[in-house]
Amino acid sequence: MLALGKLLELTLAGYEPAAKIQLTPEGARLRWLAEGALEITPPEGLDNGLDLLLSAGIHGNETAPIELLDRLLRGIARNELKPRARILFLFGNPDAMRRGERYIEQDINRLFNGRHEQYTGVEAIRACDLEHLAATFFSKPGRTRLHYDLHTAIRASKIEQFALYPWQEGRPRSQRELARLQAAGIEAVLLHNKSSITFSAYTYSQLGAEAFTLELGKARPFGQNESVNLDQLEQRLHDLIEGREADEQEATISSEKKTGNGLGDMQLFAVAREIIKRSDEFQLHLPVDIENFSELPVGYLLAEDLAGTRWVVDEPGARIIFPNPKVKNGLRAGILIVPAEDVQLA
Repeated sequence: MLALGKLLELTLAGYEPAAKIQLTPEGARLRWLAEGALEITPPEGLDNGLDLLLSAGIHGNETAPIELLDRLLRGIARNELKPRARILFLFGNPDAMRRGERYIEQDINRLFNGRHEQYTGVEAIRACDLEHLAATFFSKPGRTRLHYDLHTAIRASKIEQFALYPWQEGRPRSQRELARLQAAGIEAVLLHNKSSITFSAYTYSQLGAEAFTLELGKARPFGQNESVNLDQLEQRLHDLIEGREADEQEATISSEKKTGNGLGDMQLFAVAREIIKRSDEFQLHLPVDIENFSELPVGYLLAEDLAGTRWVVDEPGARIIFPNPKVKNGLRAGILIVPAEDVQLA
């Protein structure tokens, strides 16, 4: 196996390889760009026009997707996976990965779309570097751009594998991309309705990629992800890498499968409100072990903060995701979501 295929080992060891470029027997090129960053270029004449960015480890303790990218990259380095797309593999937060922690000083996934310029520290520097790596990779004109940013959640979830779809004014959501996600085992998609500061929001709004944050189960230590079943996603990524996309009939959801608030069996949700923690007096009135996508009754007192600020559920069918009262002041401590209606797809 080519040594650069061991990008995860190199990253965890903090080791910079002496040889920055290696070729597979078929002629695919592996090129080390920076710590945790490796670019794959398919053999000449076999490029299908797709630029695929696969990132994981934006939070250092989200090991199942890190291990998934490691398997894909090793398959390429062994010449078992034969790329037909350009691919950029990114391990987002090497320092946190080495410590097995979510972050060192601050959450990288709240530092994109230029927000890193307001801060100092390793994560701010890394967010800037990741933006530059992604922008350079997606700089070639006339190509299809796709970004999957792979995560696992802090807590368990009633819907284990789901995606977050960024927002950009005037840009419709892609039916084809939702179909791809469904084929990859994604059960639900949250449609954002305003700009965000996450990595996928940056590549979507600034670089023109179709981009998604994928939540793939609960965060666990390295080597303890046997219960996280990513088989469907892994197979779909194999298909994308090798240009073996499912036929058009499977990749596009037919009109018979469309529903008012979903896409086949996939559920679509919209953001109703974000719960923003403003002070150290913030209280989130939820059980510590509440799962993502738990339903909340109308009238439920969800949270309180200074100056009599109260969040009371008044949306029928509301659910909570990402509840976390320990976030820093000024950041969201949870999102109230509702079933999406009248979704415009292109």
